[in-house]
Amino acid sequence: MDRITLINELMTKKKLTNYLEIGVFNGRVFFRVKSTFKVAVDPFFAFDSLRKIGKLFINPYNFFNRFFEKKSDDFFAQDADRVFDNKKVQLSLIDGMHEYRYALRDVENTLKYLSDDGVIIMHDCNPVTKEEAGTFEEWKAKEFKGQWNGDVWKTILHLRTFRDDIDVFVLDCDQGLGIVTKRKPESRLSFTQAQIDQFTYEDFDKNRAAWINLKQPDYIKGYFNL
Repeated sequence: MDRITLINELMTKKKLTNYLEIGVFNGRVFFRVKSTFKVAVDPFFAFDSLRKIGKLFINPYNFFNRFFEKKSDDFFAQDADRVFDNKKVQLSLIDGMHEYRYALRDVENTLKYLSDDGVIIMHDCNPVTKEEAGTFEEWKAKEFKGQWNGDVWKTILHLRTFRDDIDVFVLDCDQGLGIVTKRKPESRLSFTQAQIDQFTYEDFDKNRAAWINLKQPDYIKGYFNL
């Protein structure tokens, strides 16, 4: 299962609409989503107006797209109250900057506008190699070649440690799909902030299943009654 398949299943079977995507880039996921309320946030969209028009013929729901070409922090500070004034977010994909603090802010900001039955999907939560879990500067030095997941996995640790009002787990597919819902947590962690900051990829690799509450992809069907 990949994030596009999961989004479509949740949209169809759980009848979730009101879609927010942070980290849209070339629109590979965003333009495929079928919703009458779609919000795209990215500091740089890798597509032009002509491609936007073309996507209307492929998916008529793209008529409802709203684009915010800015950093997600700025979107939440400047636009979110107005955009979500009458419509709560029901489904969100967070795939922006793949660094712990950035991803954490995106999740916590989105939670402020998430409906009670809403779902947040986080990409890049389960890097399989140390190189994929490296820093942005390391990825840049490789001329942005190869997969880069960063340390989004630390965001999972943080949420499972410091939030007792959400349930968090990661599906073992598509580079790790983190799932966040407003349910009672199945289990929690008890790290300090200093510990999370200091953990290395080697620490993560030894404990990944327990730390990020790793689940097989089929787990999602029972969790959401799909």
